[in-house]
Amino acid sequence: MSELLQFVLSGVTVGAIYAAVALGFTLIYNASGVVNFAQGEFVVIGGMTAAALIALGVPVIIAAPLAVIAGTLVGIALYRLAIKPAGKAPLVSLVIITIGASIFLRGVMQVVFDKQIHRYEGFSGDDALRFLGATLLPQSLWIIGGSFVVFAALAWFIGHTHAGRGIRATASNRFAAVLVGINTGRAMNLSFALSAGIGALAGVLATPVTFTSYDAGVLMALKGFSATMLGGVGSPAGALVGGFAIGLIEAMTAGYISSDYKDAAAFIVILLVLFVMPQGLFGRRTTERV
Repeated sequence: MSELLQFVLSGVTVGAIYAAVALGFTLIYNASGVVNFAQGEFVVIGGMTAAALIALGVPVIIAAPLAVIAGTLVGIALYRLAIKPAGKAPLVSLVIITIGASIFLRGVMQVVFDKQIHRYEGFSGDDALRFLGATLLPQSLWIIGGSFVVFAALAWFIGHTHAGRGIRATASNRFAAVLVGINTGRAMNLSFALSAGIGALAGVLATPVTFTSYDAGVLMALKGFSATMLGGVGSPAGALVGGFAIGLIEAMTAGYISSDYKDAAAFIVILLVLFVMPQGLFGRRTTERV
């Protein structure tokens, strides 16, 4: 029983990280229809920036917000320098642009930081907590709590603010949004900023547990995308559920089969979802009249 609980706690911790990444995917997809494969790099930027600042002696209470701001600024730059100039290019071209941006950002981080693996002490220390025979790092509570807080704050922002309603209108029908006076360019810019900020925050919270390096974003993006597919592309609730589900599947695979196959679990989920339930758990079926 304690062994199963240990796997569940590990899966929920990792799943909260995937959920945050999936929320970033969902936010940009809803606003632009683009799948941003540079989302994983925002996680790394947050973690690496925080690690570098803490290594220089900056207190974590200052380093963490600065790292999130750094990730947010990179997200804004990605939209203004790469996505916006592409204009009305086909969605496939925009996706390829995000893949190119991911490669570029990895190269920049390799130069700005280094190739080493980094971590720093958890916000509440590294002494494990014991619960029914299982152990849990205090930082895991920060990760899980942070994921739910981000989800709740994002839901409130989208549903109760003028800027959030602008994003929803842009996602629903960009042409109609322009006709009623909504600045769709500003809504897109805000979507990329929020998505990058969420990713950077996930990196700041996760680095004490998962560690980070300049090339960790690729796998993070793929697993976050798996969570998005499982939950339903475009569904924030689906992103949250899908993230936790992928984390639990990965933990159970590592615990009861082999850790060699845990990374493959996410990709198997993608294939199964595409074959069995393409719309995901919370996605809506769409039909197109021709």
